[in-house]
Amino acid sequence: MTEPVTVRPATPDDAAFAVPLIQETIGHIGLILIGAASDAEAEGVMLAFFARPGNRLSFQNVWIAQRDGETLGLLLGYAGAAAAALDEPFRAHLRERGLPDDFPSEGQPGEWYLDTLAVTEAARGHGLGARLLQEASAQAAAQGLEQVGLLVEHGNRAARLYQREGFVLAEERQLGGHGYNHMTRRVEGA
Repeated sequence: MTEPVTVRPATPDDAAFAVPLIQETIGHIGLILIGAASDAEAEGVMLAFFARPGNRLSFQNVWIAQRDGETLGLLLGYAGAAAAALDEPFRAHLRERGLPDDFPSEGQPGEWYLDTLAVTEAARGHGLGARLLQEASAQAAAQGLEQVGLLVEHGNRAARLYQREGFVLAEERQLGGHGYNHMTRRVEGA
């Protein structure tokens, strides 16, 4: 019998699993955030940020999904009202490198911002994304927030999952020259 999926808070020791999966998922946003020219360069910098508290990519904002001891995916999120403060360490990093630091923060006040939902290739298509979205709602509720918000790039197949799980289009946004849909879902019981 297969064990159910469990979701636990990340620790700094999860960096080797989490960081490459995060960068694979966020792609060019990670390059902008770090000021990197390649995924490998971005991952190298992200490893240090993952271990540190007080930033968007910190282990403190990540939950790890596992089944039968195998790590399958992750959820990265935080209160949208905290987005600018959580992005400040990245802006400081960019300034130190002499790069522009004017990227917009993604989370919005009043929502729990789902920054990254990522599932390993082998685990895709088995309901893990939906399970992680349940965890996002639980985290929002625990923080007294009434909705979960996320950005999904135009053309990303994940939009179908979000729609099936009750997310609706709130607005369209541009980030780093790419178009995104800002989608939201009310937290049950809120």
